[in-house]
Amino acid sequence: MKHILSATTLFLILSTASQAQIDTLKQQALTPPASEKWTFKQCIDYALANNLSIQRSNYNVEASEVDLRQSKFSRFPDINTSVGYGYSWGRGLDPVTNNFVSREIRSSNISGNAALPIYNGFAIHNTIKQNQRALAASEYDLAKAKNDLILNVANLFINVVFNKELVENAKYQLASSRQQLERTSKQVAAGALPKSEELNLDAQVASNEVTLVQQENALALSLLQLKQALQIPGSQGLDIETPQMDPEDLVIDQTRDEIFQIARKTLPEIKSAEMRIQSSGYAVKASRGNLLPRLNLTAGVNTNYSSAQEAQFYPDGGYRFPNDGEMPPFAYVNKDLSQGVYSIEATGTFRNTYLFKDQIQDNIYRTLGFQLIIPILNGYSARASLQRSVIQNQQSKIDAEQASQTLRQNVETAYNEALASSKTYNSSLRQVQAREEAFRMMDQRYSAGAANSFEYQVSQNDLYRAKTDLTRAKYDFIFKKKVLDFYQGKPLEY
Repeated sequence: MKHILSATTLFLILSTASQAQIDTLKQQALTPPASEKWTFKQCIDYALANNLSIQRSNYNVEASEVDLRQSKFSRFPDINTSVGYGYSWGRGLDPVTNNFVSREIRSSNISGNAALPIYNGFAIHNTIKQNQRALAASEYDLAKAKNDLILNVANLFINVVFNKELVENAKYQLASSRQQLERTSKQVAAGALPKSEELNLDAQVASNEVTLVQQENALALSLLQLKQALQIPGSQGLDIETPQMDPEDLVIDQTRDEIFQIARKTLPEIKSAEMRIQSSGYAVKASRGNLLPRLNLTAGVNTNYSSAQEAQFYPDGGYRFPNDGEMPPFAYVNKDLSQGVYSIEATGTFRNTYLFKDQIQDNIYRTLGFQLIIPILNGYSARASLQRSVIQNQQSKIDAEQASQTLRQNVETAYNEALASSKTYNSSLRQVQAREEAFRMMDQRYSAGAANSFEYQVSQNDLYRAKTDLTRAKYDFIFKKKVLDFYQGKPLEY
């Protein structure tokens, strides 16, 4: 017994450890290590697998599948069976013979019934069509939820990339200021420059340090927002892999109307609205069918048992008939002669030989027929259901029109924003080129003593602001162009 217990304990420990190892491997497969940089595809895959809105949409699809399956099974017959068993005391009816008896009776009833719909105004057929369209609409809703999540993650992802580049710009500016401060300090020590020049540059270094801290805080905030979108705790480490993005390769080569026409044919929210119009249309037809007569084929099998019938009379002597006549075999009847009914008296015994199995077999009776149901007055429920379905159909048409208008507005807005971002990027690019040349010349003048530290700081700050504006314009244009690609059914990739 000790060996058995030891072996069982060891097996449980190993099983628990194996399951824990499997769970750990699954989690590692789903979540890259914190030291590993996440690609855009990894962020999207993880968000789709863990987002609660996506999971809710998946359950909506499953619920629609259940509704469709149920409507298809409505074509099959309804089959039900029932079994009853009970006791009765005192004077009452024998459930088998309907005779009054004064005794304890155990009774049982077994029945099975079926009803097959033959005609119901095509309500079942139209309900199936309705649920098929509703399932398609829920699948399109799921696709839309995924698209919305992908757009949100893409925006947050590119914000992280944007802030990382701003941090690098701030680091570069700080390093340049420190280098200039070191060079100026040597010139001040040699008496070539006044002390004020060193103090001004020292203040510029401090200002650049504050800028770097601010950019690092913005980067940390953008990473936190990305973690929250991915359902990742803020305490978990996360870094992303910066993709190679060249906005010069992005060209807006289609008009807003062309993009809108493509979006109407590809985006799931438009298809979902169309499916809901069709679904509500079939709901109207199904509701009209409920106003028509229904014809069903019915069938049933029933049998019963009573303990009062278990006792059978077995005669052991002769018979005496007060009135001449033929005696029913094995009958024992004792009636009042004043009522004109003959009486049979016999000697014998009652024995419980007509038991449950025999009664169940002998008492079987079957039914088969047709049932025609003509709705006349049912509390206005069928007519009200029809009116509600008509209203729902009109509402679904309005929803589809509103979805189309919203899509047009979104496409027009995205197109204008992308076009403006493209112009802003080109202007910022020229501005940076000019600021770089101006700063290069200022650096030469400052090194030659032809410019003071204040002029140097102004030129450096102008260059930093120009680079910051260029970075912002670049990533803004990249994202706006990706949104236009999304409206055209192109996958979002970085």
